[in-house]
Amino acid sequence: MKLMHLKSGTDVRGVAVATEKYPEIQLTDEVVKFISTAFIKFLSDKTGKQYNDLTVSVGHDSRISADRIREAVISVVSGMGVNVLNCSYCSTPAMFMTTVTRNCDGAIQITASHHPFDRNGLKFFTRDGGLSGEELKEILGFAETGPCEAADKSGAITEIDYIREYAELLRNMIKQGVNADVYEKPLNGFKIAVDAGNGVGGFYATQVLEPLGADVSASQFLEPDGMFPNHIPNPENKVAMEFIRKATVENNCDLGVIFDTDVDRASCVDEKGEEINRNAIVALASVIALENNPGGSIVTDSVTSDGLREFIEDILGGKHIRFKRGYKNVIDEAIRRTELGENTPLAIETSGHAAFKENYYLDDGAYLVTKIIIKAAVLRRKNKKIGDCISALKKPLEEKELRFNITEENFREIGEKLIEDIKTIAENDDEMILAPDNYEGVRVSFKDEKRNGWFLLRLSVHDPVMPFNTESNSENGCIEICKTFYEIVKNVKGIGFTTLEDFTKLS
Repeated sequence: MKLMHLKSGTDVRGVAVATEKYPEIQLTDEVVKFISTAFIKFLSDKTGKQYNDLTVSVGHDSRISADRIREAVISVVSGMGVNVLNCSYCSTPAMFMTTVTRNCDGAIQITASHHPFDRNGLKFFTRDGGLSGEELKEILGFAETGPCEAADKSGAITEIDYIREYAELLRNMIKQGVNADVYEKPLNGFKIAVDAGNGVGGFYATQVLEPLGADVSASQFLEPDGMFPNHIPNPENKVAMEFIRKATVENNCDLGVIFDTDVDRASCVDEKGEEINRNAIVALASVIALENNPGGSIVTDSVTSDGLREFIEDILGGKHIRFKRGYKNVIDEAIRRTELGENTPLAIETSGHAAFKENYYLDDGAYLVTKIIIKAAVLRRKNKKIGDCISALKKPLEEKELRFNITEENFREIGEKLIEDIKTIAENDDEMILAPDNYEGVRVSFKDEKRNGWFLLRLSVHDPVMPFNTESNSENGCIEICKTFYEIVKNVKGIGFTTLEDFTKLS
């Protein structure tokens, strides 16, 4: 059985519900069992424990295929003699925390993040955190050979309401961080809207904020519904952000919070309706991370703005490491630097994945929001708002993202050649400034008044696509930058630049 096509970065993902468009289910019970048993073999090898000495937690988000997949996972894992904690409905970060607070050897979360209702997947944790791409390849290699034999005696299956335990951890964190006069109600007087997008995040309103005194009456879409009937649960989605922005402003809230399906990402809206996402959420998280880590390094993905770099380095006194796209890449780079002795308190991607060193470098949207709410409560004593923290962040006048499809089979070779060609051109063009510290693709800046911005071209990790991001501080500057870029690539074969031509009206 071939399974490598189900690898998506560090997760397993595939079609789990048959539809007219995708009639063939990829994550069948058999496939799920093969992959789950392969993870147990991997975990046994890693820990040196026999199967019957292992304890593994299993949880899921609100997807409609979750119950079926959970039953398949638990039946085969317990059948191998492994003890299972059935956490049922749980966030992805909380599942990792079972290895910390419940002493689990590993965890399996059933989720496909913000992807459509017909998709699902498997995400694996050990006590060291999420798996690397190479580790997942190893597991899928095991899985392709078939499942392991059942044990003589099945492992115990224990049902626990772990999200309630996890909510208590977050409540205690807020109480300690705010240290209010009324210690048990540190959020008295706060009105906070939570948008869970019908994913897992509803617990944050009812089990974290409300018991601490916050008014959460403006919250919406807290009920789990794997069809996601209201909007895509994705903090990067414009429609989703407009829903939480509207709820925050119309209900006179102090803050609005939005999570993705499985709560490993989050963004916010302030009391004025200003969105705190992408570069702004990175800036706010950096303010918090650097408070007790002066001069520390913040590792981000590659598409962050020049204004963010100025904010982190010139305003906050930190160091900005603009690394590769992909939250696991960002986290791994922060860990690598920490192991070398560099003070690296935060790894964060503009998508809303934020991983604090103090929190095991776990990308956890609920933890990020908790830190923000603590900051907001402390600021309130000084009659300040959370938006005041990032008022000095310069925002680009314009920004645009385009994607170019590579039409040839050897897409990686074609994409890498174009990137190298652009580097050579930029090095020999006085009007182009090649970024000296770029870790991904090619980033070129322009300082003239007409363009006054930059572009970044990179190659997708897995797909035959080249994402292109550009920002400018001049009116129509993005179009002018794209026109410059088009002159470079217009004769390149094997890549479709239709979106570029449409944006600049060059077709």
